[in-house]
Amino acid sequence: MRRRAMWSSYLGSAIEYYDFLLYGIAATLVFPKIFFALDPKVATLASFATLAVGYVARPAGAIMFGHWGDRIGRKKMLMITLYMMGLASFAMGLLPTYHTIGMAAPMALIVLRLVQGFAVGGEWAGATLLSMEHAGKKSRGFAASIVGSGAPSGAVMATLALMPFAAMEQEAFLSWGWRVPFLLSAILVVIAAYLRSSVEETPDFLAMMEARKAQPKRDIPLLVVFRRYPRTLVNGVIGSLACLAMTTLTATFMINFAINVGGHAQSTALGMLTLVNVIHIFAIPAFAILSDRVGRKPVMLAGAIAGMALIFPIFELISSGSKLALFAGLALANPVIHAMMGGPLSAWLGEKFAADIRYSGMAVTFQVSSTISAGFAPLVATWLLMRGGGSDPTMVGVFFIVLCVVSAIAFMTSQESFQKTLAVTTDEEKPASAGN
Repeated sequence: MRRRAMWSSYLGSAIEYYDFLLYGIAATLVFPKIFFALDPKVATLASFATLAVGYVARPAGAIMFGHWGDRIGRKKMLMITLYMMGLASFAMGLLPTYHTIGMAAPMALIVLRLVQGFAVGGEWAGATLLSMEHAGKKSRGFAASIVGSGAPSGAVMATLALMPFAAMEQEAFLSWGWRVPFLLSAILVVIAAYLRSSVEETPDFLAMMEARKAQPKRDIPLLVVFRRYPRTLVNGVIGSLACLAMTTLTATFMINFAINVGGHAQSTALGMLTLVNVIHIFAIPAFAILSDRVGRKPVMLAGAIAGMALIFPIFELISSGSKLALFAGLALANPVIHAMMGGPLSAWLGEKFAADIRYSGMAVTFQVSSTISAGFAPLVATWLLMRGGGSDPTMVGVFFIVLCVVSAIAFMTSQESFQKTLAVTTDEEKPASAGN
């Protein structure tokens, strides 16, 4: 059941992130041209703004799915998020363009993006817990990181699905070619639903439900998080900023930077991103396994320091015009900087909360941070690049270094938790633990 839970979380997450990250790629290559009748640079900015809209909806999804995931189970919520995500992506593939229905086209795109964001708000924490709570203490980091590996796996799937169509004549690609990968979501949803339906509810959740029989009246999980874990919540949000910003900067902003500043062909940039994401799939659990041995804090802190040191070399490599340099730059961004922080991140967040509020605590912490950093990082970076004349990434690099500094402070001020025995209910923890 442990293996089945991990595979289910991994494959389900990969399919969910296929949908979500497919949007990120399309927001760079397609949507500015067919959904916004604006100057190309302004249209790109508007497209990235719709990317940010999906992140704004994530905290709302985290609150709702977190609440019911703590009340009636992780598995049931994950089935709902799966169907919502898949249907929204399928509908995107059918949307008319601006030239067909005018302003109704971008408005419909925004609505579907909100649905996507709402679903992903509950997906990440639920999938992480489904895997992590089936694992033993010595392998929690690895089990939790499986969901993290689903994100680059989904990105590889999304890129591979889009690449053959991106190589078409531009008119055919913008007319119908980009739609096919979105429509394939219907098939992927069926596969993911089958996988998740075969997994049992987690032992931690069942133990918590048993412990709660003696106390039928329970507080609302999210209120418990805010009341007893305020410092924990803030620490988790701040600690996640740099890691989550890097993943969307790589998938969207850096690809756009490589094409428009580095002079790389669209197909070359997507191909290099795909190769890097293949490496990233294995880098995330590798650093998570390391954190199971030496602790979460040293691995994540090393990732933040690497981000400060490498961000400017990354931009130099991407803008050099060399394919090998482009690959090296993207490889430093995700399989190194992001994976060092992101590999242990899921377990680091999950170990902060007891089982009866863990879904709510993890989901809200992660999604608030994701909205602040991942959601707006491409938009902020694009604006900063435009302020720098359109080709000078200095202000973008400073922006990311600031995120790394604040995340590093959060890592250093948190308690080490990799050997911690997780509580089943908040009744087992003393109020003093709220500062974890």
